[in-house]
Amino acid sequence: MTIEQARVVVHRKPWGVADLAPWSGLNCGSDLIGELSYERADPGAPISELLLKLLFTSAPLSIQVHPDDAYATSISLPNGKSEAWYVLDAAPGAKVALGLTKTLTRDQLRDAIEDRSIAEIVRWQAVDNNDAINVPAGTIHAIGAGLVIAEIQQRSDATFRLFDHGRDRGLHATHGAAAAHLGALEVQAPPKQLSEQRLLLASNRHFVFERIALEPGSHWHLDATGETWLTAIKGDGKAGPFDLAHGSAVYAEGEPVDIRAGGIGVDCLVAYTGRDGPARMLLQRVPQQSPASDRQFDKARTQQRTIGTNP
Repeated sequence: MTIEQARVVVHRKPWGVADLAPWSGLNCGSDLIGELSYERADPGAPISELLLKLLFTSAPLSIQVHPDDAYATSISLPNGKSEAWYVLDAAPGAKVALGLTKTLTRDQLRDAIEDRSIAEIVRWQAVDNNDAINVPAGTIHAIGAGLVIAEIQQRSDATFRLFDHGRDRGLHATHGAAAAHLGALEVQAPPKQLSEQRLLLASNRHFVFERIALEPGSHWHLDATGETWLTAIKGDGKAGPFDLAHGSAVYAEGEPVDIRAGGIGVDCLVAYTGRDGPARMLLQRVPQQSPASDRQFDKARTQQRTIGTNP
């Protein structure tokens, strides 16, 4: 079994913020931090399929599009990039963009990128705390100012910028127009309650994204058979030996993870590889026991895991 505290990697961005509280106590000085991304604890460990980030915006990000797997491989990239967002905090009037206000041909889209008129035809929508937004590969999109967003994505750097608010970076008109979906966007599926504790935020053949809410003092096993990322967004608790707290993340794979909610409970975002959709038995409650029995239970699980392990 693998369970480890993820490394936090800081990314400075011109559209970032100087105050990351309560998600990080990092003193940024005069730097603007736009992303905290999470990596395996050991830099030499196998690279994960998914990438978990927190995004902090004081200005709009570029209008962009990510390729799907088919287009990515056609231009010698390993894979495309689908992603999903969960809004942790939204300032009044905060917005994101998804798709265009009208359908264009590929030639028209390329022209709109080149003459910058695409900025006038992206479809902006207001967002609020706890909104979940699915962004399939090929969706023209942008994130506005005043947001803190948790993002889960296929691990890929494949981003084609279509408009960049006057920043001195190149645009990708040809690849962007070729990778973008031109038809109407699919209607966003609303979050779906899977159980009293589980809320499904997004699901596709690359990942499943859920919010789980665990009541105070409760004890659970989280099925981390495949690659699984976990971060607390409210309250506190423990995942194995690691604290669940704002701004930290845990990576697990191989066996169930013991989760213990703190005195006010804990709400977490959970992302895992899920080609077959949401895991039916993702979360199992551990019956309440006396403290002595609970210690015996933990000792027995430890002994089971060490059977057959080389000294």
